[in-house]
Amino acid sequence: MTSATTLPAHPVAARKPFSLRDATPADVAAIHAIYAHHVLHGRASFEEVPPTVDDMHLRFAEVRRKDLPYLVAERDGEVLGYAYASAYRARSAYRFAIEDSIYIDHRRVGEGLGQALLAELIARCETGPWRQMVAVIACTAGGGGAGSLAVHERLGFRTVGRLEAVGFKHGQWIDTVLMQRVLGAGGAKTLPE
Repeated sequence: MTSATTLPAHPVAARKPFSLRDATPADVAAIHAIYAHHVLHGRASFEEVPPTVDDMHLRFAEVRRKDLPYLVAERDGEVLGYAYASAYRARSAYRFAIEDSIYIDHRRVGEGLGQALLAELIARCETGPWRQMVAVIACTAGGGGAGSLAVHERLGFRTVGRLEAVGFKHGQWIDTVLMQRVLGAGGAKTLPE
């Protein structure tokens, strides 16, 4: 499925709109640059060494092989952020549960990109066979993760648990908050197709 959605930029941002579209292999280098910054300087990813561009191509291909959405936000040909869905867990009984991942260029945080990407990701996933979307959000004592928690709450996720001090990065213990959102019929007593 290919479509592009144009959305206005955040009022604080450069007033130019951005658009959302399906990611392509040509976007992987920009995706890699965004993610590498988060790995090296942030706490949202629990990786501590950035994967290579080749690794990111393999990860991109795996998401697309499973027919899951992988989106980018762009303005004037520049990738500003990306989002994708992946399997929540590998075992077969989890096949109707997926996890979202969203990363925004650190220079573009606060422009509304994360919410727009997540809303489009949810819409795409609701057209598939999946029934639950899970978010695993890193949170620190200093309020790290608050923006991501708020975006997920605005889009219908609810907090279902917290794992305390499960990560250690940049000299700090990191919790993860588990959030969940129903997709489509969710856990209704209807059988999946």
